[in-house]
Amino acid sequence: MRALCVSLHDVAPATWSACRTVLSAVSEVDASLPVTLLVVPDYHAMGYGVPAWYRAWLAARMSRGDEVALHGYTHRDDAPAGNTLADRLRRRFYTAGEGEFAAVSRDTAMKKIAAGNAWCAAQGVQPRGFVAPAWLMSRGTWEALPSFDFTYTTTLCRFHLLRERRWINALSVVYSARSPWRRWSSRQWNGMLARALRDAPLVRLGLHPADADHPELMDHVRRILDYARRGRQALTKLEFAQQALRMRSV
Repeated sequence: MRALCVSLHDVAPATWSACRTVLSAVSEVDASLPVTLLVVPDYHAMGYGVPAWYRAWLAARMSRGDEVALHGYTHRDDAPAGNTLADRLRRRFYTAGEGEFAAVSRDTAMKKIAAGNAWCAAQGVQPRGFVAPAWLMSRGTWEALPSFDFTYTTTLCRFHLLRERRWINALSVVYSARSPWRRWSSRQWNGMLARALRDAPLVRLGLHPADADHPELMDHVRRILDYARRGRQALTKLEFAQQALRMRSV
């Protein structure tokens, strides 16, 4: 199997305009390519309701073949500061305080995921995938996941099939947009990474609304996507998980 999974992180009404820009760039390369939308029910704890237009937009995206997966609940790391310098740097510098599940207990993870699932159910969606913000999950989060009906989760470097308790090595191609040097270095790294992954069974391209603010990133996304899709089947994350499970059972 040679697959390509494209995901859009941080999908919420507050990021909708930027999300549309990113999705438009994807469509310019391949209008039929399915995308996994990682939705955040209460983005940054803004507490807004769900506009009818946003609900209709999600439904339209799913009708075209996109998948909706749960991406935390608020996308904010409100847990107490870590005890070690490495943990503080990881949670405050690397993720800018966005790693919501980086340091939560099992009970807290259960409550957040249950609330996220309830929000999805109210929109008529039953997510089969869970992706923690910034891909950071505490031990408590890992302990909570089996209590829910998720088929998969992903981290930065792996695609996890939860029921089988196994993973597939798959480093995500992702951009960092927070500063000029991050944008430059991520373009250089992603170009090398895409070439290094040309024979890998799975290539993951993870996009963010913040990417839309930088034309140089969007141009690079188009080039990387056009290169990565050659000779690969474009799938949602759930479709990839289902194919991987079928292949293992043969």
